[in-house]
Amino acid sequence: MPFWGYAQRALEDLRNDIGESCALAVLDETDIVYALRLPARRILSANLGIGSRLPAHLVSLGRVLLANLTPEQKAQYLATTPLKSVTPRTIIDPKRLAQELQLTEKRGYAWVDGELDPAICGMAVPIRDQGGSVVAAISINLISGTLNEAAAKKRYLVRLQKTAQDIRTQSVSLS
Repeated sequence: MPFWGYAQRALEDLRNDIGESCALAVLDETDIVYALRLPARRILSANLGIGSRLPAHLVSLGRVLLANLTPEQKAQYLATTPLKSVTPRTIIDPKRLAQELQLTEKRGYAWVDGELDPAICGMAVPIRDQGGSVVAAISINLISGTLNEAAAKKRYLVRLQKTAQDIRTQSVSLS
């Protein structure tokens, strides 16, 4: 992607502005793969970095990417991917996950709380290419319990969407 340097600067600005960990990922079969990850000093400085993989169903980045697959790709994913439970909150029922993906696609963002780690929640939005297809997603991660979805949406969603749009706009101007 010709806009990688810009995407990194945009995520650095977002992280510095909101003080929370930020990431950009792409979908690779049933996993997300981090292309950029900028931890905040106070949270999630653990061992997830560029190239790290996580099961897509567990995290907000994955939910956004899965939600924007074609109906056939979604059906295939739900029919063939083992949805492993990591915490008591992990969604492992394919029908329930399908409902979450439908909701994510409709509202344009994903919210996941405590499904990968009980102490972490996250919000993600898609990054689209010139034709409108989702090519990546960006997210913020917070300490679970500090904000509920409504408060996180009010505080962070517009800023997250603006960053995604800035990355898209930059990619269009560079192509």
